[in-house]
Amino acid sequence: MKEIPAKLVAELRARTGAGMMDCKKALEEADGDLEKAVDILRQKGSARADKRAGREASEGLIGSYVHHDGGIAALVELNCETDFVARLADFKALAKELAMHVAATKPLAVRIEDLAPDVVQRERQVYEAQVADQKKPENLRAKIVDGMMKKFYEERVLLEQRFFKDEKRTVGELVKELSAKTSEKISVRRFVRLEIGGN
Repeated sequence: MKEIPAKLVAELRARTGAGMMDCKKALEEADGDLEKAVDILRQKGSARADKRAGREASEGLIGSYVHHDGGIAALVELNCETDFVARLADFKALAKELAMHVAATKPLAVRIEDLAPDVVQRERQVYEAQVADQKKPENLRAKIVDGMMKKFYEERVLLEQRFFKDEKRTVGELVKELSAKTSEKISVRRFVRLEIGGN
């Protein structure tokens, strides 16, 4: 195994916010490939974030965004475990960016399970009718409908949506990354989006 230069470790740390030893181990595991090391740290961070899921996140703040013309606004409640983390620049920035994202993408719910059952049922019925009209083989229809539902969730559920500033990541992945960086449970509790003339 080749020696990992300290400069590379520092660069990975700057990009991910992970600890020095974690960065060094990830670079060793990735044979010095910076991009691979970033992926390794993201996967480990996600795993750690999943472990924190049971903890209570009752601190946090509300991120806000009002469009320059005053026609659209959004508020997002982002929670964490301590007021220390709620005051971090990264946390404040994520809350604000999520409010901008909500204003831009019009999600219907934070999580898939938060969607109203009648909305899910209506979408599924529409897709089932479309697939039946296309005369697809009976044995493939359920899979096709499931694929269409997955796409619907990716378009209309906040944590499943691709982040509007970086299509490579979902909003859920962004939240997990900050959770990994801060070692606290971080969660989006709720949002509200207002638009002039909207309902």
